[in-house]
Amino acid sequence: MAAFFGVLSDPNRWRILSALALGERRVGELAAAVGMSESAVSHQLRILRATRLVSYRKRGRNVFYCLKDDHVFSLYREASAHLDEPADD
Repeated sequence: MAAFFGVLSDPNRWRILSALALGERRVGELAAAVGMSESAVSHQLRILRATRLVSYRKRGRNVFYCLKDDHVFSLYREASAHLDEPADD
């Protein structure tokens, strides 16, 4: 579980997940959305796929990436909601 959450601790991966929470995207679209090179995004997507956070589908020559399932979307949504809450301090 520590390794899984370690994958989520990277800000670039979190930005990619945020973009995919809005819907499926191609690598070029993700790169533009998160301000990274396509090569860097592809590298991060390999890590996210290996952790089963992201999946893909091919349509012709295009590859579309999306969040793996509702569990991943719920995890993203709950973490985002928690971070948006005001501190109790």
